[in-house]
Amino acid sequence: MPMPEMNTRRMMKKIDLIWGNIFKGKGDQNQNIRQFLKVIPLFAQLHKRELREIEHLIHQRQYKGTEVIFWQNEPGVGMYIVQSGEVGIFADYDTPQQKQLARLCQGDFFGEMALLEDDNRSATAVALSETQLIGIFHPDLFDLFDRKPELGIKVLSKLATMLAQRLRRTNLELQQLAQNRCQSKQEKQASL
Repeated sequence: MPMPEMNTRRMMKKIDLIWGNIFKGKGDQNQNIRQFLKVIPLFAQLHKRELREIEHLIHQRQYKGTEVIFWQNEPGVGMYIVQSGEVGIFADYDTPQQKQLARLCQGDFFGEMALLEDDNRSATAVALSETQLIGIFHPDLFDLFDRKPELGIKVLSKLATMLAQRLRRTNLELQQLAQNRCQSKQEKQASL
């Protein structure tokens, strides 16, 4: 469901202050971005014409090492793809309970749930080194759905497949942790 027009416009003004659309006045960089997108699983199945449409949604930003990309519990506005550098995903960042959940590098993406739901971030993302990110924001994606519904469905379908794969992996990891925990308890009880 598209966001109300006034909120979308206001959000895009805020985004554009920080993120510049990389295709305003750029020439040869378009081909490089298209090649980069083609190897990202989310966009790998798209044709050249469809990738050009995706290019118009893309915003690019450079981060210094230790710079926060977004904070846990702040509203999510889009997803990010690591073009270069490294990003750490943390729970309880900058607190004694801080825990690194993931370390991402070139080609990895994060924050994708913000494209599907209107909710707060579940973790903090931090640049671990000089990092270049590509951002795709919720209002831009929903504009694409309005303009090119077939392409929007293709992207959304692939995103749903990738999220399902991540969820399956997470479930397997949780099952393994639970199994290890049970074995540990049984070993402790047997040693008593």
